[in-house]
Formats: sequence, C-alpha cells, structure tokens
Amino acid sequence: MQNQTPISFDNTALAFDYKTDQQLKKARFLFSLMGKPWLVKMATKLTPWAINAGLPVKGLIRKTIFTQFVGGETLEQTATVAKMLGKYHVQVILDYGVEGKEGEANFDHACEEFIRVINYASTQPNIPFMSVKVTGFARFALLEKLDALMHEAKGTLMKRFLTAADQLPAEEKEEWHRVRHRVMRVCEAAKDKNVGVLIDAEETWIQDPVDAVTIMMMDTFNKQKCVVYNTLQHYRHDRLQFLKDSYEAAVERNFILGAKLVRGAYMENERKRAAEKGYPSPIQPDKESTDKDYNAGVAYCIEHIDRIALIVASHNEYSNLYATQLLQQKGLPLDHPHVHWSQLFGMSDNITFNLANAGCGVSKYLPFGPIKDVIPYLMRRAEENTSVKGQTGRELGLISKELSRRTGH
Repeated sequence: MQNQTPISFDNTALAFDYKTDQQLKKARFLFSLMGKPWLVKMATKLTPWAINAGLPVKGLIRKTIFTQFVGGETLEQTATVAKMLGKYHVQVILDYGVEGKEGEANFDHACEEFIRVINYASTQPNIPFMSVKVTGFARFALLEKLDALMHEAKGTLMKRFLTAADQLPAEEKEEWHRVRHRVMRVCEAAKDKNVGVLIDAEETWIQDPVDAVTIMMMDTFNKQKCVVYNTLQHYRHDRLQFLKDSYEAAVERNFILGAKLVRGAYMENERKRAAEKGYPSPIQPDKESTDKDYNAGVAYCIEHIDRIALIVASHNEYSNLYATQLLQQKGLPLDHPHVHWSQLFGMSDNITFNLANAGCGVSKYLPFGPIKDVIPYLMRRAEENTSVKGQTGRELGLISKELSRRTGH
C-alpha cells in the first residue's frame, strides 16, 4: 500500500515538470486571453465561421488553443502526448472529438472510428479507456422523441424505455435497432480488447434513452469486470438518486456499475430551454448543491466499491482529495482497480500530476481529430474557462508560481 503522506495540489514543480519554460509562457498567454470574456465571446462566434468560410485560420488555431487542449489531428499523433504523459505515470482517455455529424453514413463511419480507437488503445501501455458520444451514432431528433415518449411512460427507467421504443413507427424502430447495434459493436470490441468505454452525458432532453442503452450494455458486458461506464452530471438535481437507482439495478441484474462522475457541461442551454418551454429547470439551484451532491456521489461509490467502478472526473481540488481520503480511511490502496481519477488535457495539471505522484490511477482526457471537427470542443473549453468561477485565474496563478520558482524570483 502507498504511504499515507497527505497529497497536496500546490506542488507546481511536479505539475509542470513536463513543460519547458517556453511552453509555460505560451500557456500563460493563452489563459490570460481566456480571462477576457468579451474576447472569448467574439472568438467563439468568429472561429467556426472563419473555418467554414475557408479562411486561413487553422495555423493560428493549431499553434494556440489546439495544442493546449487536443492530442493531435490523427490517432497516431496522440502517441507523442500519451508517451510523454506515461513518463509521469499519467494514463490517457482517448476521445475521437467529432460532434454533430448526422446521417447513417456518418454514424457508421463514427462506429468504425471508435472501434479503430479501441484497437489502437489496446496496443498502448497507458490508454485504459476511450470515450464515446451516443449522438455520434444516433440522430438527435430520434433520441429526443424517445426521451419525450419515456417521460409519458410509467415505471423504472428500463420499463419506460421499452414502452417508448415500442411506440416508435416501424421505420424508426429499425433506425433505433441500428443505433443499438453500433453501440453494441463498440462495447463488444472494447471487452475483447480490454479497453474501458466511457459513454458521455448529453442534454437532459435526450439523456434518458442514452442512460437506458448504457445500462443495457453494462448488463451485457460488465458481469466479470467493468467495461462500460455511464456519465452522471451532478449539476442535475436528480443524479445522486439516479446513481443509487443504477446501483440497485446492478445488484438486481448482477453487473458492475461503471460510474464516471462529472459536474456537467450544458448548464446555460439547460436553463434557457427550461425557461423557454416552461418546465422546471433540471439544474441545481446553486454551485454548493452541485458540490454537495458530487461529493456525496463519490462517497456512495466508494462505500459500494465492490460493485461500483468509479471515475472521479473533476477539476475540483476538494473532490479529488476527498476520494483519496475516503480510500485511506477504509484502508484501501490509492490504486484500487475500481477507482480512477481524470482531468482534461491542458487543464488542472496540479491535480493530475500530484495524484499520479501519490500512486493514484489518473488520466488525462485527450481528444483528437481534424481541426475543423474539434472546433465545437475547443469553443466549449474556451467558454468554460471564462465561466467556471476562478478556473482561468487558478491556472494563471499556478503557471506564474512555477515560472517564478524556475527563475528564482
């Protein structure tokens, strides 16, 4: 078992050991730009437009925000980043970052790409997971329709899902069958190659069918070990209860529940839609409630660690530390096979590298894909860094602290 020395996230020498002075200065410049909301607002509007209009902006994007947050344009290019992280005992979650491409041909192509990612990950020493979005396989409007039908039905999640699927017209039933088949193929490949599949969360108005298909996959593939993980967004006030309900289903059906806990990514859209359509907001009333539920979720998973495989996917220092403390209190090792930590590549290095140094299983979430395809992801990172209270300031403070330490000032 590892030593019980307290973990600190203040050690910037460990956090940024992998970056040269020049790279650190570049990161400082980038985060200082992100600290200007007016600039981010303008950039998030202009950048997608400039890319679509064929303006020569790719070089600028590649040199700045792309290298900070993305692993490369191709799967093969991620190898350099993965190798560098591996030197510091940091693992990788690969994410083929293509979003919003509709049409059966695109869905089939995404399915093949996800399987290619799994095959590649299985040949690498430090890529235990990959991430998928069901919207990469399925028409948004179909998921929306299923979700609406589920809301009208009664009973458990699975009962409501079966009722809803049964109500679809023949053509859409066939379409849903193809969606499920794609998800099944990806999970099957992952089980064969011993790679974990993290199924991303979506907006609340399409999340119920995503939860249902994920639980079906866990029931099929998580009997012996955890292959499939669901993502629970704790800025939703119903997710702590949903975690408990999912655990009950896992006990009843005898599978291991994979739970990746996040705070969430679609808050503004969720509130706006609820206001426009006149239904109660699914979002927590305040950040304190989100934090409280998130930490309660972490505690619940560790309490039931024999049947829940937990991924603490968080940039919150306390939540990451809390998971380590709970394990230590129970006399469990920090590298317990059912507990993993993860942060986004390009952010919160003080958390990732200090956890790795303490012996925790920790990874960076590493997206890759052609620049034009990962623009939505990059724009979200830019917006997140201005809207997350203090995130940019915290990154800047840590970078400046490390630059000062290196120059002895």
